[in-house]
Amino acid sequence: MFAPPLNERQPRLDWPMLAGLAGLMVIGALFIASATLVTEADRPLALWQHAWFKQAASYGLGIVVAALLCLLPYHTLVRWSLVAYWLMILLLLAVLVVGASRFGARRWIDFGPVQFQPSEFAKLAFILALAHYLSRPPEELRSPIVFLKALGLTVLPFVLILVEPDLGSALVFLPIGLGMMYVAGVPTRYLWRLVGGMGCVVGLLLVDVLFAPPKWQFKLEPYQRRRLLVYFGKEFSPAGATEAERQRALKEQRDASYNVEQALISVGSGGLTGKGWRQGTQNALGYLPRAVARNDFIFSVIAEESGFVGSVLVLGLYTVVLVRGIGIAGKARDRLGRLVATGVIILWFAHVFINIGMNIRLMPVTGIPLPLLSYGGTSVLCSLIAAGLLQNVHVFRHHY
Repeated sequence: MFAPPLNERQPRLDWPMLAGLAGLMVIGALFIASATLVTEADRPLALWQHAWFKQAASYGLGIVVAALLCLLPYHTLVRWSLVAYWLMILLLLAVLVVGASRFGARRWIDFGPVQFQPSEFAKLAFILALAHYLSRPPEELRSPIVFLKALGLTVLPFVLILVEPDLGSALVFLPIGLGMMYVAGVPTRYLWRLVGGMGCVVGLLLVDVLFAPPKWQFKLEPYQRRRLLVYFGKEFSPAGATEAERQRALKEQRDASYNVEQALISVGSGGLTGKGWRQGTQNALGYLPRAVARNDFIFSVIAEESGFVGSVLVLGLYTVVLVRGIGIAGKARDRLGRLVATGVIILWFAHVFINIGMNIRLMPVTGIPLPLLSYGGTSVLCSLIAAGLLQNVHVFRHHY
């Protein structure tokens, strides 16, 4: 019956999270410049042609879109979630037909100067659609049909992205789906059965890759199989191979493990405070391949040039963003807001954990970008939209 206090009436942004995001964007622009300006070919380019300038432009566009998202309550946005979800499914189908092929995979739709990667936007559409579907009365969540439909929403984009093939992006859907279903209140017996089934599939896949003879192996892309063999330190040559075959396999193994080894050397050579901005020898001399230094292995560039101190700073900024996100989820007044925030938090955590893990050889290489630090307009835009969704839940937390 009484009006809420003025300080609760007026929406307020989560400033610590915004400060963490701003710090990550500054670091991203600086070290993408470092990773690209070391080459003579990049120095005479016009300002707008430099990778760091394009990254900064992506930051600007992402900030504008995220700010616009905060003008409408998340309940209004989620009403369109199923439309966005099925539109992304259509785009994922389209990319398999008309997508640009790179390194044996179709993951991008080419619009001339602009490259569009539907799988990144599909993650956001999936979070909104699943949050909308799971924000139903708790008694309905106990129904096996409801669980199977939620599982179907998860599996469909997972399969389509897996076919591209993009195993890393596809796998991100699984923890997001499981986490959101757990927070929504889906019976844990369903989730444990799902986790057990996934564990069996992963175990069988690893046994197949590591121990099965070639004629019994499941169909995997050659580069995916090589990455797993490199990660587990298995030899590429099969049993009974001739000396010539062993030498060819050894060369192939050295080539496949080169990026990971150079990234690990970059991280280790940074020491306490690093070699200085644009002074990293691994990066400047091209030992860390320039094709991947600015995106998948940008953390290695940061670690080499800013050392342990810079690496801890990056991890600290990500921790601020994630902890504030957990706080937003905990303070959400309704299940829908809690689920949207949970999905975004798991998405960010999965990307950070997998990307940094592959830079220090804790995880196999999957091509997952590091949010706001890896070069790429689609990745940056989606990361900032995800942050905007978190801010939206925070801004409108007193409205429900």
